[in-house]
Amino acid sequence: MEDTESLILQLFDVGAVKFGRFTLKSGIESPLYVDLRVTVSHPPVLEAVARRLSAVLEAAQCEYDVLCGVPYTALPFATVMSVRSGKPMVMRRKESKAYGLKRSVEGAYAAGQRCVVVEDLVTSGASILETVEALQAEGLQVDGAVALLDRQQGGSVNLSQRGVRLHTAFGMEDMLRVLVRASRIESTVAQSVMEFMGANRTVPVPVTVRCRWGAAAAAHPVAQRLLAIRDAKRSNLCVAADLCDAADIMRLCEQIGPLICVLKVHADTVDNWTAETASALRAAADRHNFLLFEDRKFADIGHTVVCQASGGVHRIVAWADLINAHGIPGRGVVDGLRQACQASGRAVGLLLVAQMSSKGNLIDSAYTERCLAMAREARDLCIGFIAQERLDDTGELLVMTPGVQLAAGGDALGQQYNTPADVIGCRGADFIIVGRGIYGATDPCQAARAYQAAGWAALTDASSRAR
Repeated sequence: MEDTESLILQLFDVGAVKFGRFTLKSGIESPLYVDLRVTVSHPPVLEAVARRLSAVLEAAQCEYDVLCGVPYTALPFATVMSVRSGKPMVMRRKESKAYGLKRSVEGAYAAGQRCVVVEDLVTSGASILETVEALQAEGLQVDGAVALLDRQQGGSVNLSQRGVRLHTAFGMEDMLRVLVRASRIESTVAQSVMEFMGANRTVPVPVTVRCRWGAAAAAHPVAQRLLAIRDAKRSNLCVAADLCDAADIMRLCEQIGPLICVLKVHADTVDNWTAETASALRAAADRHNFLLFEDRKFADIGHTVVCQASGGVHRIVAWADLINAHGIPGRGVVDGLRQACQASGRAVGLLLVAQMSSKGNLIDSAYTERCLAMAREARDLCIGFIAQERLDDTGELLVMTPGVQLAAGGDALGQQYNTPADVIGCRGADFIIVGRGIYGATDPCQAARAYQAAGWAALTDASSRAR
């Protein structure tokens, strides 16, 4: 433990651990930034890192034939470990060479050899998994990885679920305790970091999705139209018009209509909703080429949802292109909505609410899995999900993610916000749903344009990586 504390203090003293306000690659603003690349300029610290990582492997009784550092920061760690132990090292290229042997893994190795992956720090575990896949493709056996710092944001679980056991020198909480005890930082700074960690406890592995880009993957006519609108307008933006006055909603439609692919409304929260409101919204959607999404979240027995969807004051399926429902009632809710949609004579797509963005919601992974199964059984009606991440890897069931803003955070009522880069690039969403960030802006048109650009950039980047 003494060696670990000494190493943590050395890392802080050489500037590898910084506290302040930093924007991460995901767009999240963090009170902490760890940059272990600086260790290459401090040989004693670099040697101490390698010595500590080797000790972790020895304590775990991890047997291996070769080492492989995750490019690029962990490469010098693995190099020094190899020199110290006499164990061979291989190197993974981030991209295979287009000339010579065109190898993705360099070095002398044989199929069947056991390899340990070396990493500097772990957040989601995605970088380790990329390296594992490359090594396994070359015939190497990989079931273990060692890292200096575990940020304690779900990486260990993500790796374990994929058959990789993670060994670490220390976790984020360990590091903060040492720095506070040594008076390197104030306890209030450590507390702010822990609060940040608590709010961002789980970071999923970025997904690669088949058929992510092509409209041909979606069989439902509403899904096909949605994807066609997306591509034509270069927009995967759905705006939640959570306004209580019909005139305000119509005004927003005219301001942002050309920039969006979907407008989401809550008809039952509009104080002065009439049949004319529905007609005006329908006309605006047709004029500006976007879909109308009624966020009714049906959650009752089949007979009741038939009446809710087709009757009452709102007559939802007469004008909405998209509706949504909770899966909690079982198949009856889907059957009832199917009946209402068929009776309307219009093509209407259903999104199942499989996950929510509100803090403390009661949806668990088992419920989400049941929603996925329900959607697969109802492909004639269901086109996807309201969810926080991609739930299947086919790309045929679309994902719309609410709780999106350009800066991560939350509100006083438990809503949690993520950035477009996070929900699309890391979590695999197809469409972002933005509410107050647009309709609450001084200039909704300008705000919508910013979200359109951010969402589209995240989608094109994710799609290029998936190819």
